Amino acid sequence: MNQMSSGMSERDAFAAFVSDEATMEVVRTTVSNLAMPHEKCNMGGLRNAVQTLSVSASPQILLVDLSECGDPLSDINALAEVCEPGTVVIAVGQINDVRLYRDLTASGLQDYLLKPLSEEALRDSLLQAQSVLSAPRHNPDAAAARNHVITAVVGTRGGVGASTIATSLAWLFSAEHKLPTALLDLDVHFGTGALTMDLEPGRGLSDAIENPSRIDGLFIERAMVRANDNLSVLSSEAPIHSPLMTDGSAFVQLEEEFRQAFDMTVVDLPRNMLINFPHVLADADVFVLATELTLSGARDAIRILSWVATNASHMKPIVVANKITSGAGEISKSDFEASIERKIDYLMPMDIKTATQAAKVGQVFVEANRASKASAVLRDLGRSIMAVNGDDAAPIGGNAGGGSLMEKFGLGSMKAKTRQKA
Repeated sequence: MNQMSSGMSERDAFAAFVSDEATMEVVRTTVSNLAMPHEKCNMGGLRNAVQTLSVSASPQILLVDLSECGDPLSDINALAEVCEPGTVVIAVGQINDVRLYRDLTASGLQDYLLKPLSEEALRDSLLQAQSVLSAPRHNPDAAAARNHVITAVVGTRGGVGASTIATSLAWLFSAEHKLPTALLDLDVHFGTGALTMDLEPGRGLSDAIENPSRIDGLFIERAMVRANDNLSVLSSEAPIHSPLMTDGSAFVQLEEEFRQAFDMTVVDLPRNMLINFPHVLADADVFVLATELTLSGARDAIRILSWVATNASHMKPIVVANKITSGAGEISKSDFEASIERKIDYLMPMDIKTATQAAKVGQVFVEANRASKASAVLRDLGRSIMAVNGDDAAPIGGNAGGGSLMEKFGLGSMKAKTRQKA
């Protein structure tokens, strides 16, 4: 259901499979008033649709009744197997549940309408489906003109705030700067991108991983969850008993589609994904490394920055030290900088109150307290990223000379070994 077909014009413009006469009457009347063909309106719901479409071409717009389905989500997946690429699907049903609506639209449906069906609601949905079909899917000239920036956010380890930074940046780009923005959360099993914004993640990312060939502009429209007018989120809560089976090609294709559809892309990239799928960074413009001022943070920052310099030298690395407190930390800022042999670009103060409030109300960190000092740092970081492709963009960060922190802790050989392994 997720790719435009070269033979689209040869297929029926519309077909419906409904379960009762009252719904059939509304469907026939509405499609006739829209000058759409009503000859393909059939009795029998989703099961009849699956049987029919398994031996015949699917229409451009398909209306299917889910009233007789015991498990609508599972049954919709069966329908997807027999639908040709490019089919826009509208479902009708009797279950009034916002979670079901979100799951169905996340799985690829254009819309879900409640019964008893009204002509007005069906008319609006059909007009929207027609606009989706007529919208241009791919415009290389427009893509070339789009000044797109992909930012990858990686943490030296879990808990340093990489996801907090990623979600806050995505929100800033979309809400304050009004830029069409995509947030791609690649923590496939334990991602928090959607959870942070009080959203259901849906199956979009899982479907992309399982079927990379189905990724196109229409897939992006259907699979991503809308957080605000300019922000769309693609994330997952894959079952923990299901290992990640992919060569990473889906992630690259997603980034390419984002480049066509958005101005900004933020990728929340777990460090294990950085290791397993380095090609995710091939087209990235900015690399944000989140860390804490700890010995382990210094060690892993050395390794990751060395890896980036070798494997993705085209990117601008930005080092963000998070959870800075006024008291003495595990490692001082100057010692940390001496160890990684460059300056820390941004220092984010510890702000437990804002973090707690954000979690309670389902908002990203920078939205929960826009006046906090940490939010001000995130805004500065966002402006630096937005300037990357500008004429006045300046290099971010620098190098700091001096003795190695590892040597000061009696671990002089660790740094050399770390660089050899990175």
